[in-house]
Amino acid sequence: MGETLNWLLPRVLLAFTGVVIGALAFWWAGQVVTISLLAATVGLLVAVGFVFVVDTWRAHRLLAWLKGAMQDSAPRDAGLYGEMGYRIERAVRERDRSIEWSQRQLLDFLSAIEASPNGVLMLDANEQIAWCNHLAAAHFSLDPERDLHQRITNLVRSPAFVGYLQAGSYAEPLTLSNLREAGLTLSVIVRPYGQGMRLIISQDVTQRERADAMRRDFVANVSHEIRTPLTVLTGFIETLASLPLTNVERERVYGLMEQQTGRMQTLVSDLLTLAQLEGSPRPGTDRWLALDPLLARLATEASMLSAGRHRIHAPAPTGLEVAGNEAELLSGAGNLLSNAVRYTPAGGDIHLQWRMLADGCGELAVVDTGPGIAREHLPRLTERFYRVDGSRSRETGGTGLGLSIVKHVIQRHGGELRIESEPGQGSQFKLVLPAARIREAEASRLPTETPHPVAR
Repeated sequence: MGETLNWLLPRVLLAFTGVVIGALAFWWAGQVVTISLLAATVGLLVAVGFVFVVDTWRAHRLLAWLKGAMQDSAPRDAGLYGEMGYRIERAVRERDRSIEWSQRQLLDFLSAIEASPNGVLMLDANEQIAWCNHLAAAHFSLDPERDLHQRITNLVRSPAFVGYLQAGSYAEPLTLSNLREAGLTLSVIVRPYGQGMRLIISQDVTQRERADAMRRDFVANVSHEIRTPLTVLTGFIETLASLPLTNVERERVYGLMEQQTGRMQTLVSDLLTLAQLEGSPRPGTDRWLALDPLLARLATEASMLSAGRHRIHAPAPTGLEVAGNEAELLSGAGNLLSNAVRYTPAGGDIHLQWRMLADGCGELAVVDTGPGIAREHLPRLTERFYRVDGSRSRETGGTGLGLSIVKHVIQRHGGELRIESEPGQGSQFKLVLPAARIREAEASRLPTETPHPVAR
């Protein structure tokens, strides 16, 4: 239709001009000429009105498309409005593609921050939360959606955090430990960016702080354990050097010096054992040991250590094999038996037991009739240098590292240490080995054959 109008309009104007000129020339021709001129004028007005109506309709179509969502194509008309619609539609599509790409990039960026091992929290110029990942929300007890655009100091009211944020000096990180979640320690770093905005990065350093505290306690305990016998030895040496002693007194001093030296040697040996356990790879499951000789050796060593002061009960033959490191297993179970001999009064019973559990695991237990241990001490027994009664432990020669060694040994074999005890009821220390490390001994797995008669 548009091409027809473009072709018709100049011809209508030309015809109208010819009609007007003809009408003027034949003015005197009378009523017929006047009627022709009026007819031409009316025709021209109709044509122009038609063109105006069509252009107005095109303009309204384009305007309606512009006012809408512009998801459909622009009106495909000829002429000026058609060209305008095409140009606008192309610009809108390019804008939409650019916005979509930017949104994808933003989502990828936020997903990467969400996967970060650190908490990330963004503040605007008014200290209001612009965005935070779920880890930061967990660190500061926030809701990632509900707390958006809330002032951070209204939600995190720790005086140390508020003071650090408002001081404006962020050269050193802030350590927070008095948060809503008990036992949580955070390292907080603030970095300004943009127009007055700030980025808060939080890291959970609870385990690191605990490890540092354990290291400090370990060094302090080792220093104390070594300093005590060294002080005793120094005193005895000074005594020998400065005082005349009888043979009996000298022999007694030598005995005490030997005792303190042995104590230091035991301590150093236990420390080296712990270091070796922590630094070596786990025992494999391809090296099998006969369980019965191992149990017999443990029972023999316990009897020798007891020297007849206790009744040692060994388990019945099991016909099993275990996969692991023989020296480590002997060390772990030997420490349990040594503790039982050390703390069980003379005349008591010490049982070395083995049994299979319902889930296929094996349990090696040391059960004694000693004084027992109060319930509040049980969770801490495997801590290094932890003692229920420090003075009593030193009198019996303990270093405070035995159960820590036992725990490391059984964990390296994929098992666990279970402790049951009550005051006055004795104690049970159980080493639970996983089913994958237990099997029947090779001899019991062979098919039974009828023996051949022996020739005489």
